[in-house]
Amino acid sequence: MKIFTIAVFITAICAAAYAASLDNILMRWRKTAKYEDGTSNLTVAVTYYSAELVEAEIQAEAEKNLWTQDELERYKYRYLQMLNLSEMIPIKVEFVNNGPTMHPGPFDKMIDMTIGNKTYEPADYDKRLNFPFQGEKDGLVFFNRFDPKTGKNILDGQKRVTITLSPGISAIISSRGRNARFFWDINKDDPSKLYAGATAARLETDRLIKRLENLRKDRADEAARLKAIDDEISTVQSRLDELATIQ
Repeated sequence: MKIFTIAVFITAICAAAYAASLDNILMRWRKTAKYEDGTSNLTVAVTYYSAELVEAEIQAEAEKNLWTQDELERYKYRYLQMLNLSEMIPIKVEFVNNGPTMHPGPFDKMIDMTIGNKTYEPADYDKRLNFPFQGEKDGLVFFNRFDPKTGKNILDGQKRVTITLSPGISAIISSRGRNARFFWDINKDDPSKLYAGATAARLETDRLIKRLENLRKDRADEAARLKAIDDEISTVQSRLDELATIQ
């Protein structure tokens, strides 16, 4: 009984330590701003999902629930699948609006990301962010990690990411006459560290299955295109044969 009590005590200490560690890490990657206008106020929080934060959240969840390694790997797989860090740059936005109704839609026109001298619009986002609201609301916003023209990772060699919210998103922010900006130093961030072991194998399997499906679709489309060309060749040749008998 004494050994069990000590084990529970040590587990509680470890869980508390992980929670404290997560709080410290979250402070680095979750930026918050509060805006006030008379009796109204608005709090905006924007979180950048760095590898450090994601790993800390996964470990804290595992400690809280006393998971086995296998349970941790399953959770990590689902979590990384949701964030899609291998293809996207996910950002979480949170609002606590104690003021006039906000009209944030279309939300993809209210937010952008600046890296270096280039500005990017979202590739996808939680559509609930489009609807007017008071009180609390949050959602994920995704930006493409790779340049669609060059295929290059847009974070390579960069040191800072800036998220900008248009003042038109809220009358309280608009009254200040400037955009709401949040930035992070990301030069030491390395999402590839998250992709190791069984989780990496499962995620790679998912990617390869998706790629195989796309290749099969491309092959089917190409086969249909070639058949159409063959049919047209046959039609033209038949007509040439007919014309040859007339001459």
